[in-house]
Amino acid sequence: MDNSVIAAMARWPQVPDVYGWLSLNIRGQWRLHPEGDAISQPHSPGTSITSPQILHFINNNYSHDAHGQWYFQNGPQRVYVRLDAAPFIFHTTGEISATGTPVLRSHNDLDAGQIHTWWLDDEGHLYVLSQLGPGLVAGRDLAGVLQQLQTNTGNNALDTPATDWPLHLTDGTYLAQDTAVNIAKTLGYVLLPAAIS
Repeated sequence: MDNSVIAAMARWPQVPDVYGWLSLNIRGQWRLHPEGDAISQPHSPGTSITSPQILHFINNNYSHDAHGQWYFQNGPQRVYVRLDAAPFIFHTTGEISATGTPVLRSHNDLDAGQIHTWWLDDEGHLYVLSQLGPGLVAGRDLAGVLQQLQTNTGNNALDTPATDWPLHLTDGTYLAQDTAVNIAKTLGYVLLPAAIS
């Protein structure tokens, strides 16, 4: 977090949290909801945030609470984020890790770090539990990443019968399946944040 944000949090510790004003879409784009309807209208697209300075500030001050709810720390105030898919949207960098899988970078320009598990949902989305945190592999990078996932028996992960899942991969991780409606719970994050008493 930025030093100015940390100082503001110390100076004004009782500023109330806000909900419904910010979302992160499936492409990793920050969206503003001027009507405050990001939570009450979960399919509202909001307005794209395009200012490089604002994007940089949000990206640098993005975190989560102990309940798996993600927020942007705007000075002394937490602005909770509706997640349309996951806390991080990962893209490939074009590099291959030492374990043979693509190196991933988040929508806010952070390295994913070590991959712990891969998850494929029933809608064909690929999720990652990484050292950085949970995220979705961006759609444009999905096919390339899936081609790189090899089982310990030398087969491509997607060529392996579903009865053999979860799959142990050559990179030391595993690939499991889950449903789209359950994946957030499995990976420990909240799509629609709410105040907790």
